[in-house]
Amino acid sequence: MLKEHSRIFLNILFLIDLASISISWMGSYYIRFHTGLLPAPRGEPEVLPYLVAAAPVAVIWGLSLKSFGLYRPRRLGNRATETLDIAKASLAATLVLVTVTFFVRRYEFSRLVIVIFFFLGTALLGASRYLFREFLRYIRKRGFNIKRAIVAGSGAPARVVIERLEGHPEVGIEITGVVADAAGGAGSRVFGVEVIGDYNDLGRLIKEREVDILFIALSWDEHSRVMDILKSLSDETVDIMVVPDLYEFITLGGGVEEFDGLPVLNLQNTTIYGWNKIVKRGADIVIASMLLVLASPLMLIVAVLVKATSPGPVLYRQERMSIGGDTFEILKFRSMRTGAEGASGAVWAGPKDPRRTPLGAFLRRTSLDELPQLINVLRGDMSLVGPRPERPVFIEEFRKNVPRYMLRHKMKAGITGWAQVNGWRGNTDLKKRVEHDLYYIEHWSFIFDVKILWLTLWKGLINRNAY
Repeated sequence: MLKEHSRIFLNILFLIDLASISISWMGSYYIRFHTGLLPAPRGEPEVLPYLVAAAPVAVIWGLSLKSFGLYRPRRLGNRATETLDIAKASLAATLVLVTVTFFVRRYEFSRLVIVIFFFLGTALLGASRYLFREFLRYIRKRGFNIKRAIVAGSGAPARVVIERLEGHPEVGIEITGVVADAAGGAGSRVFGVEVIGDYNDLGRLIKEREVDILFIALSWDEHSRVMDILKSLSDETVDIMVVPDLYEFITLGGGVEEFDGLPVLNLQNTTIYGWNKIVKRGADIVIASMLLVLASPLMLIVAVLVKATSPGPVLYRQERMSIGGDTFEILKFRSMRTGAEGASGAVWAGPKDPRRTPLGAFLRRTSLDELPQLINVLRGDMSLVGPRPERPVFIEEFRKNVPRYMLRHKMKAGITGWAQVNGWRGNTDLKKRVEHDLYYIEHWSFIFDVKILWLTLWKGLINRNAY
Protein backbone atom coordinates (compact mmCIF):
# COMPACT_ATOMS: atom_id res chain seq x y z
CA MET A 1 0.00 0.00 0.00
CA LEU A 2 2.85 2.37 0.85
CA LYS A 3 4.51 1.69 -2.49
CA GLU A 4 1.17 2.41 -4.18
CA HIS A 5 1.01 5.74 -2.35
CA SER A 6 4.53 6.58 -3.55
CA ARG A 7 3.56 5.86 -7.15
CA ILE A 8 0.44 8.00 -6.78
CA PHE A 9 2.48 10.94 -5.47
CA LEU A 10 5.08 10.55 -8.24
CA ASN A 11 2.29 10.52 -10.83
CA ILE A 12 0.83 13.67 -9.29
CA LEU A 13 4.28 15.26 -9.40
CA PHE A 14 4.61 14.30 -13.07
CA LEU A 15 1.28 15.96 -13.89
CA ILE A 16 2.31 19.08 -11.95
CA ASP A 17 5.55 19.21 -13.95
CA LEU A 18 3.68 18.88 -17.25
CA ALA A 19 1.37 21.71 -16.22
CA SER A 20 4.33 23.88 -15.16
CA ILE A 21 6.09 23.23 -18.48
CA SER A 22 2.99 24.03 -20.55
CA ILE A 23 2.27 27.21 -18.58
CA SER A 24 5.90 28.30 -18.93
CA TRP A 25 5.88 27.66 -22.69
CA MET A 26 2.77 29.69 -23.34
CA GLY A 27 3.79 32.25 -20.72
CA SER A 28 7.07 32.78 -22.58
CA TYR A 29 5.12 33.45 -25.77
CA TYR A 30 2.97 35.99 -23.91
CA ILE A 31 5.99 37.73 -22.31
CA ARG A 32 7.76 37.96 -25.66
CA PHE A 33 4.92 39.30 -27.75
CA HIS A 34 2.22 40.78 -25.46
CA THR A 35 3.91 42.61 -22.61
CA GLY A 36 5.76 45.22 -24.63
CA LEU A 37 8.91 44.51 -22.63
CA LEU A 38 10.73 43.24 -25.72
CA PRO A 39 10.43 44.77 -29.21
CA ALA A 40 9.01 42.52 -31.94
CA PRO A 41 10.12 43.98 -35.29
CA ARG A 42 8.47 41.18 -37.30
CA GLY A 43 5.17 41.54 -35.50
CA GLU A 44 3.24 38.98 -33.48
CA PRO A 45 3.32 35.41 -34.87
CA GLU A 46 0.27 33.16 -34.74
CA VAL A 47 -0.36 31.53 -31.40
CA LEU A 48 -1.65 28.23 -32.86
CA PRO A 49 1.80 26.73 -33.67
CA TYR A 50 2.89 27.44 -30.10
CA LEU A 51 -0.25 25.78 -28.74
CA VAL A 52 0.33 22.74 -30.94
CA ALA A 53 4.00 22.58 -29.88
CA ALA A 54 3.10 22.66 -26.17
CA ALA A 55 2.44 18.89 -26.11
CA PRO A 56 5.76 17.74 -27.69
CA VAL A 57 7.64 20.33 -25.62
CA ALA A 58 6.09 18.89 -22.45
CA VAL A 59 7.07 15.37 -23.58
CA ILE A 60 10.69 16.44 -24.22
CA TRP A 61 10.91 18.10 -20.81
CA GLY A 62 9.24 15.19 -19.05
CA LEU A 63 11.68 12.70 -20.59
CA SER A 64 14.61 14.94 -19.66
CA LEU A 65 13.43 15.25 -16.06
CA LYS A 66 13.05 11.48 -15.86
CA SER A 67 16.52 10.87 -17.31
CA PHE A 68 18.00 13.05 -14.56
CA GLY A 69 16.32 10.92 -11.88
CA LEU A 70 13.78 13.54 -10.87
CA TYR A 71 10.99 10.97 -10.55
CA ARG A 72 12.77 8.81 -8.01
CA PRO A 73 11.69 9.01 -4.36
CA ARG A 74 13.75 11.73 -2.68
CA ARG A 75 12.81 11.54 0.97
CA LEU A 76 16.43 11.83 2.06
CA GLY A 77 17.50 14.21 -0.69
CA ASN A 78 17.99 17.96 -0.33
CA ARG A 79 16.37 20.82 -2.20
CA ALA A 80 19.61 22.28 -3.54
CA THR A 81 20.47 19.04 -5.33
CA GLU A 82 16.97 18.77 -6.81
CA THR A 83 17.06 22.39 -8.02
CA LEU A 84 20.44 21.82 -9.68
CA ASP A 85 19.14 18.67 -11.37
CA ILE A 86 16.10 20.60 -12.63
CA ALA A 87 18.38 23.22 -14.18
CA LYS A 88 20.50 20.51 -15.84
CA ALA A 89 17.42 18.72 -17.18
CA SER A 90 15.98 22.01 -18.52
CA LEU A 91 19.23 22.85 -20.25
CA ALA A 92 19.41 19.40 -21.86
CA ALA A 93 15.76 19.65 -22.98
CA THR A 94 16.36 23.14 -24.38
CA LEU A 95 19.25 21.84 -26.49
CA VAL A 96 17.03 19.04 -27.80
CA LEU A 97 14.27 21.55 -28.60
CA VAL A 98 16.69 23.84 -30.46
CA THR A 99 18.02 20.86 -32.44
CA VAL A 100 14.54 19.64 -33.34
CA THR A 101 13.37 23.10 -34.47
CA PHE A 102 16.54 23.44 -36.58
CA PHE A 103 15.85 20.30 -38.58
CA VAL A 104 12.06 20.59 -38.65
CA ARG A 105 11.64 23.86 -40.51
CA ARG A 106 7.88 23.81 -41.01
CA TYR A 107 7.66 26.55 -38.40
CA GLU A 108 10.43 28.64 -36.83
CA PHE A 109 9.92 29.47 -33.17
CA SER A 110 11.23 32.69 -31.69
CA ARG A 111 14.67 32.20 -30.17
CA LEU A 112 13.80 34.69 -27.43
CA VAL A 113 10.74 32.62 -26.55
CA ILE A 114 12.98 29.58 -26.10
CA VAL A 115 15.44 31.53 -23.94
CA ILE A 116 12.65 32.96 -21.78
CA PHE A 117 11.11 29.49 -21.58
CA PHE A 118 14.34 27.99 -20.25
CA PHE A 119 14.53 30.43 -17.33
CA LEU A 120 10.78 30.61 -16.66
CA GLY A 121 10.36 26.83 -16.92
CA THR A 122 13.28 26.15 -14.59
CA ALA A 123 11.94 28.65 -12.05
CA LEU A 124 8.35 27.39 -12.21
CA LEU A 125 9.42 23.73 -12.00
CA GLY A 126 11.56 24.53 -8.97
CA ALA A 127 8.79 26.52 -7.29
CA SER A 128 6.04 23.95 -7.95
CA ARG A 129 8.24 21.10 -6.73
CA TYR A 130 9.13 23.11 -3.63
CA LEU A 131 5.45 23.57 -2.80
CA PHE A 132 4.76 19.90 -3.52
CA ARG A 133 7.63 18.80 -1.23
CA GLU A 134 6.36 21.15 1.48
CA PHE A 135 2.93 19.56 1.20
CA LEU A 136 4.46 16.10 1.59
CA ARG A 137 6.50 17.26 4.59
CA TYR A 138 3.32 18.67 6.13
CA ILE A 139 1.30 15.46 5.82
CA ARG A 140 4.23 13.27 6.92
CA LYS A 141 4.59 15.26 10.12
CA ARG A 142 0.98 14.33 10.79
CA GLY A 143 1.47 10.63 10.23
CA PHE A 144 0.51 10.22 6.57
CA ASN A 145 2.65 8.79 3.75
CA ILE A 146 4.96 7.10 6.27
CA LYS A 147 7.55 4.44 5.42
CA ARG A 148 8.62 1.84 7.97
CA ALA A 149 12.30 1.16 8.54
CA ILE A 150 14.59 -1.17 10.47
CA VAL A 151 18.10 -0.18 11.52
CA ALA A 152 20.74 -2.90 11.52
CA GLY A 153 23.49 -2.06 14.00
CA SER A 154 24.02 -0.92 17.57
CA GLY A 155 27.09 1.33 17.35
CA ALA A 156 27.77 4.97 16.53
CA PRO A 157 26.49 4.81 12.89
CA ALA A 158 23.16 3.37 14.08
CA ARG A 159 22.88 6.09 16.70
CA VAL A 160 23.40 8.80 14.05
CA VAL A 161 20.75 7.27 11.75
CA ILE A 162 18.22 7.03 14.60
CA GLU A 163 18.89 10.59 15.80
CA ARG A 164 18.64 12.07 12.32
CA LEU A 165 15.40 10.25 11.41
CA GLU A 166 13.76 11.05 14.73
CA GLY A 167 14.87 14.67 14.39
CA HIS A 168 13.30 15.00 10.93
CA PRO A 169 9.74 13.64 11.05
CA GLU A 170 9.01 15.47 7.79
CA VAL A 171 10.91 12.81 5.80
CA GLY A 172 8.21 10.32 6.83
CA ILE A 173 10.38 7.38 7.92
CA GLU A 174 9.32 5.54 11.09
CA ILE A 175 11.85 3.26 12.80
CA THR A 176 10.04 0.08 13.84
CA GLY A 177 13.03 -1.49 15.54
CA VAL A 178 16.73 -2.29 15.65
CA VAL A 179 18.44 -5.59 14.87
CA ALA A 180 21.85 -6.34 16.35
CA ASP A 181 23.87 -9.33 17.51
CA ALA A 182 25.41 -7.90 20.66
CA ALA A 183 22.85 -5.48 21.99
CA GLY A 184 21.40 -7.41 24.92
CA GLY A 185 18.87 -9.49 23.00
CA ALA A 186 15.31 -8.89 21.84
CA GLY A 187 13.33 -6.58 24.09
CA SER A 188 16.31 -4.46 25.09
CA ARG A 189 16.70 -0.94 23.72
CA VAL A 190 19.39 0.74 21.64
CA PHE A 191 19.39 4.54 21.65
CA GLY A 192 15.75 4.49 22.74
CA VAL A 193 14.59 2.03 20.05
CA GLU A 194 13.54 -1.55 20.80
CA VAL A 195 15.78 -4.42 19.67
CA ILE A 196 13.49 -6.79 17.75
CA GLY A 197 16.00 -9.47 16.76
CA ASP A 198 19.45 -10.18 15.35
CA TYR A 199 20.82 -10.07 11.82
CA ASN A 200 19.60 -13.59 11.06
CA ASP A 201 16.00 -12.50 11.70
CA LEU A 202 15.97 -9.72 9.09
CA GLY A 203 14.16 -11.62 6.34
CA ARG A 204 11.35 -12.64 8.69
CA LEU A 205 11.08 -9.23 10.35
CA ILE A 206 10.88 -7.38 7.03
CA LYS A 207 7.86 -9.49 6.03
CA GLU A 208 6.14 -9.45 9.43
CA ARG A 209 6.49 -5.71 9.92
CA GLU A 210 6.00 -4.76 6.26
CA VAL A 211 9.27 -2.86 6.28
CA ASP A 212 10.00 -0.52 3.36
CA ILE A 213 13.61 0.52 4.14
CA LEU A 214 16.53 -1.24 5.79
CA PHE A 215 19.37 0.95 7.06
CA ILE A 216 22.57 -1.08 7.44
CA ALA A 217 24.59 0.99 9.92
CA LEU A 218 27.23 -1.36 11.27
CA SER A 219 30.32 -0.37 13.20
CA TRP A 220 33.68 -0.72 11.46
CA ASP A 221 34.48 -3.99 13.23
CA GLU A 222 31.18 -5.50 12.00
CA HIS A 223 31.51 -4.60 8.33
CA SER A 224 32.31 -8.20 7.43
CA ARG A 225 28.63 -8.93 8.19
CA VAL A 226 27.34 -6.61 5.45
CA MET A 227 27.87 -9.17 2.69
CA ASP A 228 26.09 -11.89 4.70
CA ILE A 229 23.13 -9.59 5.31
CA LEU A 230 22.88 -8.62 1.64
CA LYS A 231 23.02 -12.26 0.52
CA SER A 232 20.27 -13.22 2.96
CA LEU A 233 18.05 -10.45 1.54
CA SER A 234 18.70 -11.10 -2.15
CA ASP A 235 15.04 -12.04 -2.73
CA GLU A 236 13.57 -9.12 -0.79
CA THR A 237 12.19 -5.99 -2.45
CA VAL A 238 12.95 -3.76 0.53
CA ASP A 239 15.00 -0.60 -0.12
CA ILE A 240 18.49 -1.03 1.37
CA MET A 241 20.67 1.89 2.43
CA VAL A 242 24.18 1.45 3.83
CA VAL A 243 25.63 4.04 6.21
CA PRO A 244 29.42 3.49 6.39
CA ASP A 245 31.24 3.93 9.68
CA LEU A 246 33.30 6.75 8.20
CA TYR A 247 30.98 9.72 8.75
CA GLU A 248 33.04 10.91 11.73
CA PHE A 249 36.07 11.27 9.46
CA ILE A 250 34.24 13.33 6.82
CA THR A 251 35.47 16.92 7.18
CA LEU A 252 35.72 20.14 5.19
CA GLY A 253 33.68 19.58 2.06
CA GLY A 254 33.68 15.80 2.19
CA GLY A 255 30.85 13.79 0.68
CA VAL A 256 29.92 11.14 -1.85
CA GLU A 257 31.02 11.57 -5.45
CA GLU A 258 30.70 9.32 -8.48
CA PHE A 259 33.40 8.27 -10.92
CA ASP A 260 32.12 6.36 -13.98
CA GLY A 261 29.37 4.74 -11.91
CA LEU A 262 31.69 4.06 -8.96
CA PRO A 263 30.63 5.76 -5.69
CA VAL A 264 33.62 7.41 -4.03
CA LEU A 265 33.50 8.60 -0.43
CA ASN A 266 35.42 11.86 -0.22
CA LEU A 267 36.53 12.30 3.39
CA GLN A 268 38.28 15.63 3.05
CA ASN A 269 38.48 18.32 0.40
CA THR A 270 39.17 22.00 -0.05
CA THR A 271 36.15 24.31 0.05
CA ILE A 272 37.62 27.22 -1.93
CA TYR A 273 38.04 26.51 -5.62
CA GLY A 274 36.92 27.76 -9.02
CA TRP A 275 34.84 30.93 -8.93
CA ASN A 276 34.84 30.96 -5.12
CA LYS A 277 38.62 31.30 -5.16
CA ILE A 278 38.46 34.12 -7.71
CA VAL A 279 35.75 35.96 -5.75
CA LYS A 280 37.65 35.70 -2.45
CA ARG A 281 40.95 36.83 -3.96
CA GLY A 282 39.29 39.68 -5.87
CA ALA A 283 37.58 40.92 -2.70
CA ASP A 284 40.89 40.73 -0.83
CA ILE A 285 42.67 42.89 -3.41
CA VAL A 286 39.92 45.51 -3.67
CA ILE A 287 39.17 45.85 0.07
CA ALA A 288 42.81 45.62 1.20
CA SER A 289 43.81 48.32 -1.32
CA MET A 290 41.08 50.64 -0.04
CA LEU A 291 41.96 49.99 3.60
CA LEU A 292 45.66 50.54 2.92
CA VAL A 293 44.94 53.94 1.36
CA LEU A 294 42.61 54.95 4.20
CA ALA A 295 44.98 53.71 6.92
CA SER A 296 48.22 55.08 5.39
CA PRO A 297 48.24 58.35 7.46
CA LEU A 298 47.72 56.34 10.65
CA MET A 299 50.38 53.82 9.62
CA LEU A 300 52.84 56.65 9.00
CA ILE A 301 52.20 58.06 12.48
CA VAL A 302 52.65 54.62 14.07
CA ALA A 303 55.88 54.04 12.13
CA VAL A 304 57.32 57.34 13.35
CA LEU A 305 56.35 56.58 16.95
CA VAL A 306 57.85 53.08 16.83
CA LYS A 307 61.13 54.46 15.51
CA ALA A 308 61.19 57.32 18.03
CA THR A 309 60.36 55.31 21.16
CA SER A 310 62.72 52.33 20.89
CA PRO A 311 65.80 51.31 18.91
CA GLY A 312 65.36 48.84 16.09
CA PRO A 313 63.44 48.43 12.83
CA VAL A 314 59.89 49.74 12.38
CA LEU A 315 58.57 46.49 10.90
CA TYR A 316 58.94 43.08 12.46
CA ARG A 317 59.05 40.02 10.18
CA GLN A 318 58.19 36.57 11.48
CA GLU A 319 57.72 33.17 9.84
CA ARG A 320 54.12 31.95 9.86
CA MET A 321 52.28 29.04 8.24
CA SER A 322 49.38 29.42 5.81
CA ILE A 323 47.45 27.34 3.27
CA GLY A 324 48.85 23.91 2.47
CA GLY A 325 51.52 24.23 5.17
CA ASP A 326 53.48 26.84 3.17
CA THR A 327 55.30 29.47 5.21
CA PHE A 328 55.64 33.22 4.64
CA GLU A 329 56.96 36.28 6.44
CA ILE A 330 54.20 38.12 8.25
CA LEU A 331 54.62 41.88 8.66
CA LYS A 332 53.82 43.71 11.90
CA PHE A 333 54.77 46.98 13.52
CA ARG A 334 57.46 46.04 16.01
CA SER A 335 55.97 45.94 19.51
CA MET A 336 58.79 44.24 21.41
CA ARG A 337 62.38 45.10 22.10
CA THR A 338 64.94 43.97 19.56
CA GLY A 339 66.20 40.47 20.37
CA ALA A 340 63.29 39.87 22.76
CA GLU A 341 63.38 36.10 22.27
CA GLY A 342 67.16 35.80 22.61
CA ALA A 343 66.96 34.44 26.14
CA SER A 344 63.43 33.03 26.35
CA GLY A 345 63.11 31.49 22.89
CA ALA A 346 59.74 31.25 21.18
CA VAL A 347 57.05 31.74 23.84
CA TRP A 348 53.52 33.13 23.92
CA ALA A 349 53.16 36.75 24.98
CA GLY A 350 51.51 37.10 28.37
CA PRO A 351 49.97 39.85 30.51
CA LYS A 352 52.50 42.60 31.39
CA ASP A 353 55.07 40.89 29.20
CA PRO A 354 58.41 42.62 30.00
CA ARG A 355 59.59 42.18 26.41
CA ARG A 356 57.09 44.72 25.10
CA THR A 357 58.02 48.32 24.50
CA PRO A 358 55.83 50.98 26.17
CA LEU A 359 54.27 51.77 22.79
CA GLY A 360 54.14 48.09 21.86
CA ALA A 361 51.69 47.27 24.64
CA PHE A 362 49.28 49.85 23.23
CA LEU A 363 49.78 48.68 19.65
CA ARG A 364 49.07 45.05 20.51
CA ARG A 365 46.02 45.85 22.62
CA THR A 366 44.49 47.99 19.84
CA SER A 367 45.61 45.65 17.00
CA LEU A 368 47.39 48.55 15.29
CA ASP A 369 50.49 46.37 15.03
CA GLU A 370 48.56 44.20 12.53
CA LEU A 371 48.01 46.97 9.93
CA PRO A 372 51.08 46.09 7.78
CA GLN A 373 49.45 42.72 7.11
CA LEU A 374 47.35 44.51 4.49
CA ILE A 375 50.56 44.34 2.45
CA ASN A 376 50.66 40.57 3.07
CA VAL A 377 47.11 40.38 1.69
CA LEU A 378 48.04 42.24 -1.47
CA ARG A 379 51.08 40.01 -1.91
CA GLY A 380 48.85 36.95 -1.71
CA ASP A 381 50.42 35.61 1.50
CA MET A 382 47.21 36.10 3.47
CA SER A 383 43.51 36.83 3.10
CA LEU A 384 41.50 39.46 4.96
CA VAL A 385 39.47 36.70 6.60
CA GLY A 386 40.73 33.26 7.56
CA PRO A 387 42.33 31.30 10.39
CA ARG A 388 45.05 33.33 12.11
CA PRO A 389 48.51 32.05 11.11
CA GLU A 390 50.78 30.52 13.74
CA ARG A 391 54.52 30.05 13.95
CA PRO A 392 55.83 26.65 12.76
CA VAL A 393 57.62 26.15 16.08
CA PHE A 394 54.27 26.29 17.92
CA ILE A 395 52.43 24.27 15.26
CA GLU A 396 54.65 21.25 15.81
CA GLU A 397 53.34 21.11 19.38
CA PHE A 398 49.73 22.00 18.58
CA ARG A 399 49.31 19.30 15.91
CA LYS A 400 50.25 16.63 18.46
CA ASN A 401 47.80 17.77 21.12
CA VAL A 402 44.84 19.26 19.23
CA PRO A 403 42.82 16.92 16.95
CA ARG A 404 42.35 18.15 13.36
CA TYR A 405 44.57 21.18 14.02
CA MET A 406 46.29 21.02 10.62
CA LEU A 407 42.94 21.26 8.81
CA ARG A 408 43.11 24.99 9.54
CA HIS A 409 45.65 25.15 6.73
CA LYS A 410 43.07 24.10 4.14
CA MET A 411 42.46 27.83 3.71
CA LYS A 412 44.72 30.85 3.43
CA ALA A 413 45.50 32.53 6.75
CA GLY A 414 43.65 35.76 7.57
CA ILE A 415 44.07 39.05 9.41
CA THR A 416 40.79 38.41 11.21
CA GLY A 417 38.59 35.34 11.50
CA TRP A 418 35.49 33.69 12.95
CA ALA A 419 37.42 32.66 16.08
CA GLN A 420 38.70 36.19 16.66
CA VAL A 421 35.31 37.93 16.42
CA ASN A 422 33.95 35.37 18.90
CA GLY A 423 36.64 36.23 21.46
CA TRP A 424 39.04 33.32 20.85
CA ARG A 425 42.13 35.38 20.26
CA GLY A 426 45.63 35.33 21.72
CA ASN A 427 46.36 33.00 24.61
CA THR A 428 42.86 31.46 24.81
CA ASP A 429 41.44 27.92 24.51
CA LEU A 430 43.18 26.50 21.44
CA LYS A 431 40.56 23.80 20.87
CA LYS A 432 37.82 26.44 20.72
CA ARG A 433 39.83 28.46 18.23
CA VAL A 434 40.32 25.41 16.02
CA GLU A 435 36.63 24.57 16.32
CA HIS A 436 35.65 28.05 15.10
CA ASP A 437 38.27 28.04 12.34
CA LEU A 438 37.03 24.73 10.95
CA TYR A 439 33.43 25.90 11.14
CA TYR A 440 34.42 28.94 9.07
CA ILE A 441 36.26 26.87 6.48
CA GLU A 442 33.39 24.40 6.10
CA HIS A 443 30.72 27.11 5.85
CA TRP A 444 32.66 29.72 3.89
CA SER A 445 30.80 32.14 1.66
CA PHE A 446 31.43 35.69 0.50
CA ILE A 447 28.57 36.87 2.74
CA PHE A 448 30.19 35.10 5.71
CA ASP A 449 33.42 37.03 5.02
CA VAL A 450 31.50 40.31 4.92
CA LYS A 451 29.83 39.44 8.23
CA ILE A 452 33.18 38.73 9.90
CA LEU A 453 34.71 41.97 8.59
CA TRP A 454 31.69 43.88 9.88
CA LEU A 455 31.89 42.20 13.28
CA THR A 456 35.61 43.00 13.42
CA LEU A 457 34.80 46.70 13.04
CA TRP A 458 31.62 46.62 15.13
CA LYS A 459 33.16 44.88 18.12
CA GLY A 460 36.29 46.98 17.79
CA LEU A 461 39.90 45.98 17.36
CA ILE A 462 40.65 46.22 21.08
CA ASN A 463 40.83 42.84 22.78
CA ARG A 464 41.65 41.98 26.38
CA ASN A 465 43.47 38.81 25.30
CA ALA A 466 45.89 40.65 22.97
CA TYR A 467 49.01 41.01 25.13
